[in-house]
Amino acid sequence: MNPTRQQISDATAAQGWRLVLGAIHAQVRVRTLAEAAEVATLSAAACADTPGHLQLDLRADRALLRLQSEVDGSVTTQDLELAGRLAVSLRTAGWTLEPGADLHVLEIAIDALDIAAVRPFWKAVTGYVDARSAADLNQGLVDPAGRGPAIWFQQMDVARHESRNRIHIDVDIAHDAAAARIEAALAAGGVMLSDHRAPAFWVLADSEGNEACVCTWQGRD
Repeated sequence: MNPTRQQISDATAAQGWRLVLGAIHAQVRVRTLAEAAEVATLSAAACADTPGHLQLDLRADRALLRLQSEVDGSVTTQDLELAGRLAVSLRTAGWTLEPGADLHVLEIAIDALDIAAVRPFWKAVTGYVDARSAADLNQGLVDPAGRGPAIWFQQMDVARHESRNRIHIDVDIAHDAAAARIEAALAAGGVMLSDHRAPAFWVLADSEGNEACVCTWQGRD
């Protein structure tokens, strides 16, 4: 049995990881792309005996690390072990593993009365593939290259009113960054539509009523 969200967060947060949308994320700040490559080489070596879990994204100012089982699309006990191993290896080499205040993962949510009817269109037009896990993505689709936001389908019992948008963005962020992100959105002219399901998600909207949800892992176990 895989660990719960609470167990994942408890086991990895102090090491610099944050659980966001079914994976644990962290970053290492660097000064050059060459330094990012050094971090990547060290990280890959630390996980060499456990393939199919670590993903790396390199930039000139940071190396982004992500842990999730490629087999079932969730965080496993192996990922927790790798998180600790990576934290030690990087710290020993003089690098600092941190969550990063700007860490987030985007999803596009599509309201549908008949998910089975509309899902094939979105899969074809985006070139996306089936998500490995349905734990957080209702019959979801993901970018096979890991670049674009995930797409998930929200089951509706009745059609939304014409004045309300049927596609919205979910911004999945670290649980300890939610308050600041919401405060910034409200200060920028947004309005709070609902905090009924917080801290799982808050529903906000811009001044014209277009919705976005700020989401965390909390309140979902």
